[in-house]
Amino acid sequence: MPIRRVLLSVSDKTGIVDLARDLAKRGAVLLSTGGTYRTIQEAGVPVETVESYTSSPEVMEGRVKTLHPRVHGGILARDGTDDGDLDRIGAKPIDMVVVNLYPFEETLAKPDAAFDELIENIDIGGPSMLRSAAKNHSRVTVVCDPSDYAKILSELDESGDVSGETRERLAAKAFAHTAAYDAAISGWLSTRGEDDGQPRYLSLVFEKSYGLRYGENPHQKAAFYRQHGAPAGALALAESLGTGAKELSFNNLVDVEAAAEAVREFTEPAAVVVKHTSPCGVATARTLAKAYHAAREADSLSAFGGIVALNREVDDETAALIAETFIECVVAPGFAPAALERLRKKKALRLLATGEWLPAEYEMPQFKRIGGGIVVQSRDDTAAGEVRNGKIVTKRVPSDEEMGALEFAWAVCKHVKSNSIVLARPGDEPGCFVSIGNGGGQTSRVGAGEIAVAKAGDLAKGAVMASDAFFPFPDGLEVATRRGVVAVAQPGGSKGDAEVIAAADAANVAMVFTGVRHFRH
Repeated sequence: MPIRRVLLSVSDKTGIVDLARDLAKRGAVLLSTGGTYRTIQEAGVPVETVESYTSSPEVMEGRVKTLHPRVHGGILARDGTDDGDLDRIGAKPIDMVVVNLYPFEETLAKPDAAFDELIENIDIGGPSMLRSAAKNHSRVTVVCDPSDYAKILSELDESGDVSGETRERLAAKAFAHTAAYDAAISGWLSTRGEDDGQPRYLSLVFEKSYGLRYGENPHQKAAFYRQHGAPAGALALAESLGTGAKELSFNNLVDVEAAAEAVREFTEPAAVVVKHTSPCGVATARTLAKAYHAAREADSLSAFGGIVALNREVDDETAALIAETFIECVVAPGFAPAALERLRKKKALRLLATGEWLPAEYEMPQFKRIGGGIVVQSRDDTAAGEVRNGKIVTKRVPSDEEMGALEFAWAVCKHVKSNSIVLARPGDEPGCFVSIGNGGGQTSRVGAGEIAVAKAGDLAKGAVMASDAFFPFPDGLEVATRRGVVAVAQPGGSKGDAEVIAAADAANVAMVFTGVRHFRH
């Protein structure tokens, strides 16, 4: 069926003139409103106002423009069923609706947005037209995203019509668009007056990015969904640059996120190797290649088949080191051409480029599914400065180098599964550090410490230690001091603090209380 009449009303005017010009050349009558009408008209494309079609002027300073029976009747009319009603109200069939909405979310993101400004950026007519067109997608093409213009014009070139399959896909997209819009509004409005700052109503909108081979195990189905409004630099928007020989798995993605989150803690060149969501090797250095090599060698056994996160563009020197062993995936801001060429020869290696790099303190709510609901929390975006600003509670004061190593171990510790103990020491260059033993995911802090010192071996002598939560008794501390650990960072706050401090003093160990806990469940 030819496109006879099109209604265009968009906030995002990207590509709208070219679309309108093409549709007009095909003989379509164009109807438009406000700024969209002026944009199309000024481009020399024939267009009529909606009010000339409805014979009803805009009222209430534009609050009411398209809420009219001739508009919604023209959109909702069924061929051969509603023709008489169309004639009775003086309407014509509208075959395509091109609408995107007032920029409510963009306005909400402005730090100085006033309540009245936000209210006026709640679109009413736009969602109504999108929903009407999406409901009647058996006849009407609904378009809410400029990225779909090319596909529509291509189909019109090929067949003179938009296929039923495409109309259905676009209808689903339109309903998702209005759902996300309504979710943003209800979330904002229902947060007002809430003492804890959490919205009364939380609606989350996700779009399927791609299917996964399977979930955590082969018998579990899985897919990856991108959250609406994900920030640039988030894993959801990362570009896959690998060979394509093997898709990312559920477990890969979970590990990639854990690795990327950990490496964000550092501003100097840094590398993190993750296995089963916990860092097994972390290092900083003057160059990315040195950082990666140190992180890999910190626990080379665990690093085999691991996930690597790097906080700089991957150069060829680093790529050569990565290519030496089996790695599942590398995530980084980007890859230099020579590095990309080298790594693409590793057929099973997946490469993800985030582009923009999110800082350690970026804000994004975190969710976990709990039978029949979800728990929501703010992201754990602290760590920097907590050791240096902490309280030294022992007779011995950490040296400057020990303090730097403690800050490094503390940043790593928050990313290791609780109970978490991390041992670290200075690297080969001043101001650079490397983890030498991580003990995580244990049911006792003593057990976590025993694993960490066992991994560190002889390197534990002279090293520092961080614990994600306080030591309730001296036994966890003593596991490390017996192996030569010289400084400790922990939150403090236990009833047994005095006994733990006394044990540290007896071993001539420096200890800092940060006053902050970093559990990771």
